[in-house]
Amino acid sequence: MQAYESTPLADVFAAAAPWQKVVGAWLRKQAGAELFGMPGYRLTLKGRVPDGLLAAPRDGRPANALQGKAILSGRFALANARMSVQGSGDPWNRPSPTRAFAISLHQFAWLAPLMTQGDDGAKEAVRLFLLWARTFRNWTPFTWGEEVLPRRLINLSVYARRMAAVSTPEEVHLLAQSLAEQGRHLLRLHNNQACQASRAVALVAVGCVLSGGVGDSFRKKGLSRLSKALRRTVLADGSHASRSPEEGLELLYDLLLLVDGLSQRSQAVPDYIEHHIDSLSRFVRTLSHPDGSLVAFQGAESVCEDQIAPALLQTDGAGGALPLVLEQGRYHCLLGRSLSVFVDTGEARAGDFGSAACDYPMTFEVSGGRDKLIVSPGWSPIQSDRHALRVVGAANTLSLGDDVILKPMAGKFGELLHFALEGLRYKVRSRRVEAEDSGTLLEMEHEGWRSKFGLKHERRLYVDAQRDELRGEDRLTPMPSKKDMPVQTQYTVRFLLHPEVQASLARDKKSILLRGPGGRGWWLRHDARDVSLDEGVVFEKGVARKTTLIALHGTARLDGQNRLRWKLSPAEA
Repeated sequence: MQAYESTPLADVFAAAAPWQKVVGAWLRKQAGAELFGMPGYRLTLKGRVPDGLLAAPRDGRPANALQGKAILSGRFALANARMSVQGSGDPWNRPSPTRAFAISLHQFAWLAPLMTQGDDGAKEAVRLFLLWARTFRNWTPFTWGEEVLPRRLINLSVYARRMAAVSTPEEVHLLAQSLAEQGRHLLRLHNNQACQASRAVALVAVGCVLSGGVGDSFRKKGLSRLSKALRRTVLADGSHASRSPEEGLELLYDLLLLVDGLSQRSQAVPDYIEHHIDSLSRFVRTLSHPDGSLVAFQGAESVCEDQIAPALLQTDGAGGALPLVLEQGRYHCLLGRSLSVFVDTGEARAGDFGSAACDYPMTFEVSGGRDKLIVSPGWSPIQSDRHALRVVGAANTLSLGDDVILKPMAGKFGELLHFALEGLRYKVRSRRVEAEDSGTLLEMEHEGWRSKFGLKHERRLYVDAQRDELRGEDRLTPMPSKKDMPVQTQYTVRFLLHPEVQASLARDKKSILLRGPGGRGWWLRHDARDVSLDEGVVFEKGVARKTTLIALHGTARLDGQNRLRWKLSPAEA
């Protein structure tokens, strides 16, 4: 029997002083505007001019050729939004439909799909870069900020040589000079911990691409920063510090990119890079469903197998059995004969790593064989207009009334802090008990509802390995409170189904038959007072897919014990 219940001190401090963080962020923004916005600032970015472009680091992320074909004809689809520039051909001279679209556009996220179109794609990439340089070569807070600049440099580093192959000598010179100037500015940005790894990766990538002393300088500075950044970003068990599986996958791709770039320059790959590649690959494998897709916890989408496999194929998967518990990442896996249950037993991160955190206490996902049955919404930062899907009522957990515990900051203050979650922070405590040859019990609790309702939520999940069943119990227990509480309140326990799962409610309304795409049936039985089949949303590849949301309803008395039991079992049993 083991207990896991740690909250990083950085989260506690960050949550304790939101106004101090707002003031600090505003002061940093103003200081940057004063310094970088000075007339002639761009002259300070000039230095030695690179002789040429030497390497082309390979990015293993799969690119969408159909998306590239659309971009070649002037139709951009980025971050779940669209823009057509047919006619003018200039995406930089008009407002973007959403902030997330603008971020992807200025990160040059369109480069990879566009380059699938051969020389025509490369020529169009050069044209779009030249238009960008004409408009944004001078500093602006958004286009040269840490949210955009590192990823733009990484994308340009990957494709700079291919762009140079279809460019004039003057255009190649401008491209190399721009890479150097953007890299010098990147060295001056302030120390946001969540951006340190991507900034270091960008510097090393630019250093691999640019020739001569300019490239050597960037490469050495980037490697020096990368070592420190990875120690902060990758936890001891391989989990990403944000707790986002998708962020872990993205960093894994970035490190593999650096290995290729350093090899092309005949540079030794530091041991710490190989170590973190191994750690991150185990993190990704541990949180992958049997169908190869990634769980959608903490600001991650449900990333499909085809987006994950290229990274895992480049890593050594022969490192022994995968862990069932990620102690630092706060994730648990419970396995039956065919059931796979992934449980989040941690809290939403605060601070620099918490900008995309979601408040889903004690949520879980379930697969039956290769059929995903119960999933998470898959909210990620590209859904910047749908922050309501980050809170407790959107996922597979219990909520009280229409209330929430934590909520995203709104308005200008929210924008300053990247729409981080605000509210009274709480801890999730968990205990795992392994029963030899019979199953696994996971007990969890949190007091997030104490201040508003005087209740503690306790959840027990048990996977019976012999019967291939998942049994759940949710309890609401009264706690001492200084406030006068209402006598009772309504509660809801939700189960968000995968879009390809069909749900049929039995006549007694105490059983719901779930049937996955593989055809196998599962019964979800419960003792709730009432049940409804509502409409839910799941995000995959940036697209919202409608699905079924099972909602179990009840009334909780605030002066006594309240219990709801449910069970997921094979229909043939």
